[in-house]
Amino acid sequence: MSTSKGNDVGEGSSSNSSSSSSLVAVIEDRNQTAVVPVSRYESQKRRDWYTFGQYLRNQRPPLAICQCNSSHVLDFLRYLDQFGKTKVHLNGCGFFGQPEPPGPCTCPLRQAWGSLDALIGRLRAAYEENGGSSDTNPFASGAIRVYLREVKDSQSKARGIPYKKKKKKKIPTHTHQPGNPLN
Repeated sequence: MSTSKGNDVGEGSSSNSSSSSSLVAVIEDRNQTAVVPVSRYESQKRRDWYTFGQYLRNQRPPLAICQCNSSHVLDFLRYLDQFGKTKVHLNGCGFFGQPEPPGPCTCPLRQAWGSLDALIGRLRAAYEENGGSSDTNPFASGAIRVYLREVKDSQSKARGIPYKKKKKKKIPTHTHQPGNPLN
């Protein structure tokens, strides 16, 4: 048994060290070209898909992804609230509507609307990439859109932060000027 790593690559084929070292180089080249870095979005999407699958398996009785519907997705989103880091003031709280309250309060921490929105987008894409039909995608249902809109509205009121749509930039139109070859 050999204790050094990599020495047994050429064993049994040739005792010539140059042929075994070129074999290692080819293998190393193949590994370098085969390894493609995964984007942050793709790794998050994979992690989110795994987490949702784990959530379904932990249900009693366990659920397969093909049995999942929008109510299971809503339950998952509510479950995630316990891990949130965004303070959402309740209607009776003295800090309700203040973006930066002057002191602490007992209001709950929740998942931020933007985080939930991005999560649903990644899960929606992962569902279809893993063989699900866009017609039956539980992450694309109207109930999910309504829930996200309600979370957005309640958080904007409770935190005093209005969520506004970004305005599209106007593309300047060029007027024809005599002597200008670009127009």
